[in-house]
This record gives sequence, structure tokens and C-alpha cells, in this order.
Amino acid sequence: MLHLDTATLATVPANDSEHTLPYLFPAEQPFPKLIGLTITHASKERIAARLDARNELCRSGNTLHGGAIMSLADIIASCGAYLNLPEGAKTTTIESKTNFIGAPKEGAPIFAVSVPLHVGKRSSVWQTTVTREDGKLVAMVIQTQMVI
Repeated sequence: MLHLDTATLATVPANDSEHTLPYLFPAEQPFPKLIGLTITHASKERIAARLDARNELCRSGNTLHGGAIMSLADIIASCGAYLNLPEGAKTTTIESKTNFIGAPKEGAPIFAVSVPLHVGKRSSVWQTTVTREDGKLVAMVIQTQMVI
């Protein structure tokens, strides 16, 4: 279940179209809901979230798939970038680097916190720390979001 403290909905032009469409806060889009992402805090300076390592997100060895960890980090960093956008702008990830440190076991929650390292007119850079419930590091992610 998705939970968000500060949901917003902005109208922006569709690509190469005269029409407008709703541009949802990134965590409100279908994929975050599918993986079960829960936003626990959302501000311009910090995004926090939880993801449970359920069976459908695991690989062999009953550990959380790296793609699920990367998805969590990408989604919350894009949320932070979104909250820092000028009116009418959108954002997209243009670069992401993940260092995997540990593999969470199936059934265990993981937690992620993303903070901005840089917020500019054309891009923003976000650092996301992903940990297990006991505080042990799972992954560190740095990503760049482009303003479009």
C-alpha cells in the first residue's frame, strides 16, 4: 500500500501535444504501487520510504533482487527531484550508480532515505542510502535527475 504525506498533482503539457495530462508524484505512479513502496516522509530536503522483500521481488537464495533495490532508490530520488521542480517542469533519471553492500532476506523490510547533493536549474543529484531493519547497509545509490 502506498502512503504519502504530501501528495501533489500538477498539470503539464504532454510530449508534442496540445493537450495536457496529469503528471503524478512519482510514488503515485503504477510501478511503485506494484512493488509495494511506502513513502514515509516527503520534503524537498529528504524522501524516506519502506519496501518489504516479498517473494515476488526476490531472486534465488531468497534474497531481494537488486533491481527492486535500484527501483526503490530511483523512485524516491525522483520524488525529491519532483518536489524541487519549477512549476510546469518534469524530471527523468539520466544516470544512476548503485553499490550493493548486503542482500536483504525475503520477508524483511528495507528502508531508504534520499537527500539532494545538488539542486540546480537543469539537473539535481541525489544520494540514497538503503538499509535493513537493523540499520545495516544494503546499498548506496547516486543518481542524476534532469529537469525537462
